[in-house]
Amino acid sequence: MSFQVTVQPSGRQFSCEDDETVLAAAIRAGVGLPYGCKNGACGTCKGKLLEGSVTHGPHQEKALTAADEEKGHSLFCCATPHSDIVIEAREVLGVGEFPIKKLPTRVAKIDKVTDDVAVLSLQLPANERLQYKAGQYIEFILKDGKRRSYSMANAPHRDEHVTLHIRHMPGGVFTDHVFTNMKERDILRFEGPLGTFFLREDSDKPMVLLASGTGFAPIKAIIEHAIHKGASRPMVLYWGGRRPKDLYMHALCEEWAGSVPNFKYVPVISDALPEDSWTGRTGFVHRAVMEDLSDMSGWQVYACGAPVMVDSAKRDFTAQCKLPEEEFYADAFTSEADLANK
Repeated sequence: MSFQVTVQPSGRQFSCEDDETVLAAAIRAGVGLPYGCKNGACGTCKGKLLEGSVTHGPHQEKALTAADEEKGHSLFCCATPHSDIVIEAREVLGVGEFPIKKLPTRVAKIDKVTDDVAVLSLQLPANERLQYKAGQYIEFILKDGKRRSYSMANAPHRDEHVTLHIRHMPGGVFTDHVFTNMKERDILRFEGPLGTFFLREDSDKPMVLLASGTGFAPIKAIIEHAIHKGASRPMVLYWGGRRPKDLYMHALCEEWAGSVPNFKYVPVISDALPEDSWTGRTGFVHRAVMEDLSDMSGWQVYACGAPVMVDSAKRDFTAQCKLPEEEFYADAFTSEADLANK
């Protein structure tokens, strides 16, 4: 049985099966509801249920609390309808521009840039090209049907290979395989492009690009795309890590800072050791932004990395630095532990 979903304020409509989530149906219909993880961990797809009823599947409490539900909020990646429904959500334009494909891919190169970060380069079939927006991600489809998500780290125009930045999470089924058994020429399968985290090119506002760890991957793609398009918008990259080695492409960022007009780079380290001889900024990376920009009312922010960083940045930038909530775009990485804790 299928039900009709009406999105306000746009008035867009699509059908949703009774065993299908609202988000899955929206993606299938090419309707741009905002989303990130698709599995109840990040909360990006949260909106309001104005009419009708839904049941929520497993999800993390922080993504949708009981109080949220009482106020009429819904987590659309976990919500299945029992009737026709009317929802309130801010639609993302351009999401359905490129087709979502399931493709085989061959491992072209594995470059371990640090002891716990690998740059994985993927070669697509000769007759295929992955079209996507800078900042989006793909999902690997594992043999047991489980999925693992990674953002493209290369801008769309640099499509000889699809490159991903993968941090080793000891005990993680996929990342253990990448760091121990994966070999060049191995075949993988993935689905993409996915996600609503990408550069809004219709704006000329200056941008803060905020990354922690391998959250740098989609930020790198956004920067490369903006440079390729000749964007004149000011860009300030804040990249945070525990120790200097976590900023595994520090030299590239310094190169941009020296050659790209209106681009600034601020590396921030939280737990440097004496042997690191670190003399730059220290502390939480989002706090460094706040020290430099007390008034962000005219800015856009693109943030990617650990959920605690993304959540803190959104809370503090909007509450203390006048950033409009609708100008905060984020992709909070979720780990296997996050997926299990639902």
